[in-house]
Amino acid sequence: MTPDETDRAILAALQRDATQTAAALAGRIGLSQPATWRRIKRLREAGILGGRRVVLNRDALGFGVTVFLGIKLATKGRVSLEDFERAVTAIPEVQLVEHVLGLYDYRLRVVARDLADFERVLRRRVMTLPGVGDVEANVLLSEERRPGPI
Repeated sequence: MTPDETDRAILAALQRDATQTAAALAGRIGLSQPATWRRIKRLREAGILGGRRVVLNRDALGFGVTVFLGIKLATKGRVSLEDFERAVTAIPEVQLVEHVLGLYDYRLRVVARDLADFERVLRRRVMTLPGVGDVEANVLLSEERRPGPI
């Protein structure tokens, strides 16, 4: 399925606010509510629209520090990758695990209450993971969320 301009308008509107009803969305894009609902259903069935997500305010929850970690594994091989992935996904402060090509094998997004809390997570949890070799940390200073191209 290739989305047309109306589908793209629906996707853009849902990206901004996934909680809006089909009726409210229909009014914004100039379709009837049933036609909008059918298009949303078709986008879901095609796998283009994959669900809804709640965005939490980490600062309001007391997690004021976000750090991106580049992890280079000391040993390579399927077993060490699986062991590493299984262990890293069990750390609650790790919000995102990406297996990447380049200088590092993995990129992690880690949240912490402050730098001392991050140091604790790094020393006691991340550095003790199976296969961890080199680690590079980049502290997030600011973030601008932009929806991807539709």
